[in-house]
Amino acid sequence: MTTDQQQRPTNRPAIVLVEPQGAGNIGSVCRAMFNYGAIDLRLVNPQVDHLGREARNMAVKAADLLEQATIYSSLPEALSDCSLSIGTTRRFGRYREGMLHPDEAADLILNIDPESTCAMVFGREDKGLFTSELDLCQHFVTIPTDARLPSMNLSQAVLICLYEVYKRAGEIAGQEHGRKKLADNQQLEALYAHMTESLLYIDYLNPQNPDHIMRTYRRILGRAGLNEREVRILRGMFNQIDNTCGKKTGRGEG
Repeated sequence: MTTDQQQRPTNRPAIVLVEPQGAGNIGSVCRAMFNYGAIDLRLVNPQVDHLGREARNMAVKAADLLEQATIYSSLPEALSDCSLSIGTTRRFGRYREGMLHPDEAADLILNIDPESTCAMVFGREDKGLFTSELDLCQHFVTIPTDARLPSMNLSQAVLICLYEVYKRAGEIAGQEHGRKKLADNQQLEALYAHMTESLLYIDYLNPQNPDHIMRTYRRILGRAGLNEREVRILRGMFNQIDNTCGKKTGRGEG
């Protein structure tokens, strides 16, 4: 191992695969992770046996990552301890704006406190991530591809994203940065639930489709990169709105 490699930052994102359908893809993802120093593989409701021969053959020397993978029944559970979650998608639309490229996502990942957990979330091979799943992510990343075949193989997408993190980590090795310790996903989801309830109570949101406006707030606050104190301040503000409008909830700010 070279001195340069020894000095590189050790924080790497957790790789979250939502309902992966190909055992070979899971194995190839492990190999890509091993190439770039990522060790935290999280599988949400996998559709295949990730410990079978096909996955192991593709993982090669990274088979240990298959053994160490954590299985979750839902994406909120998989992201509950994450301060930064970045969802990958190739589709654009009303709720899929402000797309980052992988190098920009790498800057975000490497600019947070090393003790914080961040995740890159990858969707199903055939359908990707649903909008409701992207709601749980603060940022979106897309990989530029040719219009003739815009979708990319799952393991290739993971490889490209991790390459950018590794490359950027090497560029900033030895530099001191004041990294921001962000609120985790569980705290953010509690804030959004509180906001939704309060804004419905004052008739600001349409009760038939509250997510229409709330998704915009998610994007705004996701770009802001809230820390724990900022989440408490916002929840305190909504507590005051509740109290002023006669909605005595007695809830805390955490």
